[in-house]
Amino acid sequence: MMAVQRMYAIFMKDVKDLSKNLFVTTTVITPVLLALFYGQQDQLPIEIHYLTFNIALVLVATFVQAALIAEEKEKHTLRGLMLSPASPWEILAGKNVLTFLFTALTLLVCILLAGYEPAHAGIVGAGMVLSIGFYLALGTLLGLLATSVVQASVALLPIMFVFGFSQIIEEMANRYQAAGVLEYLPNVQLVEIARQVEQGAAWGDVTAPLLWIVGWTAVMWGVVFITYQRRQLED
Repeated sequence: MMAVQRMYAIFMKDVKDLSKNLFVTTTVITPVLLALFYGQQDQLPIEIHYLTFNIALVLVATFVQAALIAEEKEKHTLRGLMLSPASPWEILAGKNVLTFLFTALTLLVCILLAGYEPAHAGIVGAGMVLSIGFYLALGTLLGLLATSVVQASVALLPIMFVFGFSQIIEEMANRYQAAGVLEYLPNVQLVEIARQVEQGAAWGDVTAPLLWIVGWTAVMWGVVFITYQRRQLED
């Protein structure tokens, strides 16, 4: 019960901070405008739909999460939070709830505006929820490593290239043998799930891409936890 109260207090603080930061909240505009634009087109390929969705995941889940934590470091309030009675997982969970809800809402709006109607909503939804977990971990890590919101914004650029433009990454993986591992990235696997669903795939057919996303998410959260503990000792 105490853990829930602590996480709720952290969540409400993030709501207050985010509502005051227009620079961060306006990042949602880009994917929404893309979805609105592409929603006017006919017969969109699945890759174009997921260009919008992957950009939404990077800009909202990763950047907003990174900015919330980096802003705490700028205000020197993260140290107090780390030294509070709350456990690392209570703090990390509390600081991710708002961004998770914000990302899920953004994705839903983009799906509706783009007119995307997957053949199996359950599988696609599961892939997206798992992907949000990965991008939240990436954003948390970026926030812990960055010293300011500006630094987090600059660091987001290569992340946007790798995870926002999955079609380019797939082409690189197909063209260069050394880049073959890139096809297993979570953004590429999310598109692969969508492709298989449109071809009539059931749950059992998409086990491999779902497990890749789960694996990346677990590894990323492990790195986040280690980094958090090191920052806790350093600060």
